[in-house]
Amino acid sequence: MCPGKCNYSEMKKILLFGAFFLSIMIFTAPVFAGGRKVKSLCDLHFPSDSHIEWECRKLRWGDKPEDLFGEYWPHVLRFNRMDRRHFIGGVSIKVAKCLEDLVGFTPLPEHYPDAAEDEKFILVDQSEMYLGAYEYGNLVFSFPVAVGIKGNRVPNGEFRLDAADRRHKSNLYTIAELGRRYPMHYGLRFYVDKKAEGWPSYWIHGRDLPGYPASHGCIGLYDEEMQQEYYSTYDKKVNRKYYQELTPPLLEDAKELYLWVLGSHGDPGTFHRIEYGPRMLIIGSPPI
Repeated sequence: MCPGKCNYSEMKKILLFGAFFLSIMIFTAPVFAGGRKVKSLCDLHFPSDSHIEWECRKLRWGDKPEDLFGEYWPHVLRFNRMDRRHFIGGVSIKVAKCLEDLVGFTPLPEHYPDAAEDEKFILVDQSEMYLGAYEYGNLVFSFPVAVGIKGNRVPNGEFRLDAADRRHKSNLYTIAELGRRYPMHYGLRFYVDKKAEGWPSYWIHGRDLPGYPASHGCIGLYDEEMQQEYYSTYDKKVNRKYYQELTPPLLEDAKELYLWVLGSHGDPGTFHRIEYGPRMLIIGSPPI
């Protein structure tokens, strides 16, 4: 900063720098988890990392997954458990040396014998940060997830989905920069802790995925549909048109799981109990 008085040229530089710094701070806010900044997803170690030969690559500002990886961009993001909102300069990610190796990647077993009698069954492995949907013990699809931060872990154990809400919103948290209640679209409730004050409930729902534990106890799935709705207006303020320009396919795992759970059952589009909810098992501990 210049002491005393600044001429117009100097003041313009200061204002431009301030605007740029503010935009960086705003857009990089999601890379903080539990008060700690995660600069490299390469530092998170999943058991399945050894199945793929990969190298660490640091992203530059302006990089887009579609430009770097072509048709393989969704597979690279899924391998890193991240979405396009967090694909930003300065973050390091894991990139397979052969991108084709990532097609069909899943760290979960193709068959789960303990669920052989279940029409539908959900397995969440926190050590892999992945969710699998099974039909009679056979894996039909699997998705990366965001799990709880330290002090707000997703509870392990066996549960059963008992409620659904297509447009659920948090009663506790808001998007600070927007002043709107945090969206939990395509919500599927699996647990209500009646021993805790206020009876907090735990859900599977759509959110942004940064590639590391980030939730307050829920299980988050891709929901770029929500991001376009909630964040595009906000990001315009810092001259970013990113969300309006997201190229297909949109990452909408939360929606896909929601529709799979409901199946042929009706959906009023609001909170409702479901008697047919599948059994769900949560195991493992998140990577540190």
